[in-house]
Amino acid sequence: MLLSKTNKDFSLFLIAVFLFCFSFGAQAQREIDPESKPPLSERLYFGGNLAMQFGTITFVDVSPLVGVMITDKFSGGLGATYQYFDDRRFFGNSTGNRNLYGGRTFLRYNVFPNIFAHTEYEMLNFDLFNRNTAEYRREWVPSFFVGAGYFTPFGNRGGANFTFLYNLLHDNLRSPYNEPYVIRVGFVF
Repeated sequence: MLLSKTNKDFSLFLIAVFLFCFSFGAQAQREIDPESKPPLSERLYFGGNLAMQFGTITFVDVSPLVGVMITDKFSGGLGATYQYFDDRRFFGNSTGNRNLYGGRTFLRYNVFPNIFAHTEYEMLNFDLFNRNTAEYRREWVPSFFVGAGYFTPFGNRGGANFTFLYNLLHDNLRSPYNEPYVIRVGFVF
């Protein structure tokens, strides 16, 4: 019996929830000892998000990041974003440039060993539809996110981040996000 797309998505969601819950017994997020003054190379971490969907709607998101532990609980960093979007339901319609790109800077504070507060400023460049001229125009659009997340470690350095953010600058007509709420799953090492 073939599973419908909705059932497959729900099954994948249940597997992700199971793995997330199973990982609660894992060790705490990596922290640095400020007394030992480790070199920059030991305080750096790398990671990001990767998302793909193919079919009627094609979506690809590649968002790498680099961060540095500033203190034992406080870190900051930079990231880049590239997204490609193609919706085949609208044949013959001019949908503008399907490429979105930009960057972000973030700060993170470990409130508890696996729970962190997160703030982020992001600028994305993409084609916005002007309803007055019925044309697309490329613009930079800012977002300012605040939120929190959960870190699930894998080994001594790596792990997964589950972050729940709210965009304080959300604008229904200009934002690339459908809602002011954004949920991200990413990996760091």
